[in-house]
Amino acid sequence: MNDRTDHGTGHGSWSGRGSGAPPSTRTAPLPGMPSPATPGRTRDDRTHDDRTPEGHTHDGRTHVGGRPRRSATGGRSPKPRPSRRRRLVRLAVLLFAAPVVFSAGTYVWADTELAQEVDLGALPDRAPDGKGTNYLIVGSDSRAGLSERARKDLRTGSAEGRRTDSMILLHTGAHGTTMVSLPRDSWVTVPPYVRPETGRSYDAEPDKLNAAFSLGGPDLLVRAVESNTGLHVDHYAEIGFAGFVSVVDAVGGVDMCLDRDVKDPNSGADLRKGCQTLDGSEALAFVRQRKQEAQGDLGRTRNQQKFLTALARQAATPGTLLNPARSFPTLSAGLDTLVVDKDTGLRDLVTLFRAMRGVTAGGGRQLNVPVSDPAFATSKGSAVKWDERRARTLFTELRDDRPVTLPQER
Repeated sequence: MNDRTDHGTGHGSWSGRGSGAPPSTRTAPLPGMPSPATPGRTRDDRTHDDRTPEGHTHDGRTHVGGRPRRSATGGRSPKPRPSRRRRLVRLAVLLFAAPVVFSAGTYVWADTELAQEVDLGALPDRAPDGKGTNYLIVGSDSRAGLSERARKDLRTGSAEGRRTDSMILLHTGAHGTTMVSLPRDSWVTVPPYVRPETGRSYDAEPDKLNAAFSLGGPDLLVRAVESNTGLHVDHYAEIGFAGFVSVVDAVGGVDMCLDRDVKDPNSGADLRKGCQTLDGSEALAFVRQRKQEAQGDLGRTRNQQKFLTALARQAATPGTLLNPARSFPTLSAGLDTLVVDKDTGLRDLVTLFRAMRGVTAGGGRQLNVPVSDPAFATSKGSAVKWDERRARTLFTELRDDRPVTLPQER
């Protein structure tokens, strides 16, 4: 015989084999038998799908143990307190999720703060697309963001405007990463251009690569690099002195091992031989010094590559990328003087840093553009003349994303 209680009407009904009216009043259960369900809504009436092996009602709802769980006052029983293990699991999830959510928010903020000032798509006479991805990385000598005291301490001078202090063409593709330094004094053909401040037009003419940046900014520099290398520049990233120093300090300094003492009164470099951690000002002095380099600007470009890969190794570690205490200051510091093209977002910059980091892990190569004369006499002073045959071979291999055959310099 099955008992069924109708909670929808508030009156009992009797069904099953046989007939008869149900008792009009509640009676105490016999010893060993469960109490009949109390009319009204129970804790288990909240959904239509709660099922237990016992305590069925006529509409399919159930009671655990055949009876609703109620408090002494007639209300619902309070939820049992979570176990200690469950509390620890919840705490661990919270501690893990908080920095991830914070980091995600930081990156969204940083992505909107990028100074996307260079419109590569609007440039005329672009080099055709090749295979792989090419980044043009420029370190400018812009003093923007530096106080007079900082300029003096960092020995940056007081020149206004901005010129290139370093240029690196970075290619990523099927054969890893290749970093090619382009000396700023490289003797190249600067494409025809219009001076933005005067509107005057100029024909193409030979000049130093650095002049393209001084005369026409990032737009003319990209055009000069493309026309002289045949490589299509997919992304542009430029950082000034202030941003460089701030980024190095924000990541806690960069570990470098020097094979000799480095002392240069012009840049302010005064470093001892051996392994050490360089802060922002020391790092800037190191990458700018060239007076004691046997190959002058070529020696400096090698130092710049060495330092940038070390910086990328530090900045792209999970300890920095996933640590809000480090990632936020790093991004905030770098954004101060960072200029990129309109198609470059934060994800592209992270990919760039990881590619540079991969070079130090054996996933790439560091090269200088092949040079035939590092002190080539020109009407604009001493310049760096490329080895045209070997340079053409290098750039063709990069354009076609083939393995580079040029030996890596040490």
